[in-house]
Amino acid sequence: MLSIIQAAGWPIWPLILCSILALALILERWVQLQDAKVMPANILAQTIEATQRGMPTQEMILTLEQAGAMGPVLASGLRCLQDNPKASSEDLQSSMQMAGRQSAQQLERYLPSLATIASAAPLLGLLGTVVGMIDIFGAHTAANNQPALLAQGISVALYNTAFGLIVAIPSLMFWRYFRAVVDRHVLAMEVAAEAFARHLLRMRREHV
Repeated sequence: MLSIIQAAGWPIWPLILCSILALALILERWVQLQDAKVMPANILAQTIEATQRGMPTQEMILTLEQAGAMGPVLASGLRCLQDNPKASSEDLQSSMQMAGRQSAQQLERYLPSLATIASAAPLLGLLGTVVGMIDIFGAHTAANNQPALLAQGISVALYNTAFGLIVAIPSLMFWRYFRAVVDRHVLAMEVAAEAFARHLLRMRREHV
C-alpha cells in the first residue's frame, strides 16, 4: 500500500483524507439511523397509554424528549397542551411540525458532506490524472527522454483516477442508501405525529 501511495504522488493525499472522512461519516450515520435510535420500539403506544391516565409530569416529558428523534416530536405536543390547555388543533400541529423539522434535520446530519465527497473525489482523481500527464509531457523532450519519468507520470495518472473512483462510488451508494432511510423515518414520524395529535385533541375534548 505504501508503495502505491508513493507511486501515486502528492495528489493521492487529498483522496486519502476524503476516504477517511467518508468512512467516519458512513459509520456515524449507520449507527445514528438505526430504528431504535430514531423511533424506539412502542414509543407511540406507550406515550398514548401514559396520557390516558392524565397529563404526564414534567419529568416524564423530559424523559420523552431524550427518546430518539421521535421523542421530541411527541413531547412538543404535550408541552403545547401543558402551556395552553385550550390550544387549537392548528397550534398543536404547528408545534409538532416544528419539532418534526428539527428532528428531520438531525437525521440528515452529515449527509450533505458525504454527497460532497462523492462529487469531489472523481474531480480530485482527475486532478491527479492531469498532474500525471503534465509529468509525462514534461519528461518527454528531445533532450530528456527517460522511461522512468514517463512511467512515474503514468502511475500518478492511473492511481489517482482509480483511487478517486474507489472513494466516490461507495460514498455515493451510501449517500443514496442513507437518503432512503431518512425518507422512510421521516414518513413514519409524520404518521405517528398525526396519530398522536388526534389522540391529544380527543383527550382534551373528553376532559373539557
